[in-house]
Amino acid sequence: MSEGLSSNTQAILLLTAPLIVGRAGAAPDLLSAAEYRLLARHLREIKRQPADLLSPEAVEVLDGCRAIVDPDRLQRLIGRGFLLSQAIERWQTRAIWVRSRADADYPRRLKARLKDDAPALVYGCGDIGLTQAGGFAVIGTAKPDSDAIEDARRVGGLAAEAGTTLICGGAGALDQAALRGAVEVGGRVVSVLADGLERAALNRDHRKWLIGGQLTLISADDPNAPVETGGRQRRDTLVRTLADAVLLLCAEESAAVRHDGHDEMPVFVRSAGMASAPLDALLAKGALRWPDPQDAEAFKTALDAARSGII
Repeated sequence: MSEGLSSNTQAILLLTAPLIVGRAGAAPDLLSAAEYRLLARHLREIKRQPADLLSPEAVEVLDGCRAIVDPDRLQRLIGRGFLLSQAIERWQTRAIWVRSRADADYPRRLKARLKDDAPALVYGCGDIGLTQAGGFAVIGTAKPDSDAIEDARRVGGLAAEAGTTLICGGAGALDQAALRGAVEVGGRVVSVLADGLERAALNRDHRKWLIGGQLTLISADDPNAPVETGGRQRRDTLVRTLADAVLLLCAEESAAVRHDGHDEMPVFVRSAGMASAPLDALLAKGALRWPDPQDAEAFKTALDAARSGII
């Protein structure tokens, strides 16, 4: 169906992806993330894989999945081969790639840390290898103040000067400040999007950094899909999961819900200098106050100290 795309990934796209290639029409009855997890687990149990749904034995496999998903529904989804070919052609002309959990170069940190909750598919543009290297994540709020934006730019620059990949979102002013702070001093960035991957991939500045190997864009959502309820929270989860350490730049606001106490990494919080219940809650869960390093050496020292439990 498509050269360079594994049969498993093609099947997963057909089962779960909207495959938006123009004006969006009526959404097909796609498998939800929970439904696909059940189907994938069942296929493993019967020693099958998603690609078998595209094989000459597909009728037998479909019938074997009857207890999990209605075979007629699966057949309708698998029958979208022409639409998939159109979507792949569109992505290829924009240098957008897609990987499924069945692919060897799927971001391994997502699979290792999120396990069955890892997205079935990730889309991206740029060097996928950059997603494998870890880094320093910056997470903020949709409405940061000017001080937070300036701090984001400075932290992005410090991470770059320390030789650490920056990992951030890609939508708001704070995300863009951190990204620019890193790339403008020669650093590398993984930017995780909740929506609009195709638009971001075609952005003039982004193209320059993508071609230069400084930027990789990734998303768990179709490159043309509008942001869904929970999309930004899902994005923040991916940002944290790809990182070795995290800085919540706006701890007093909505970032308070983004640290559940189960992170296997240092989580720093920036305080605006005022006591607050959200900040206290984060600190009680094991978060660390951001020491506000002023240069790359101090930045590295703070990370090393946090990893070793000194602070």
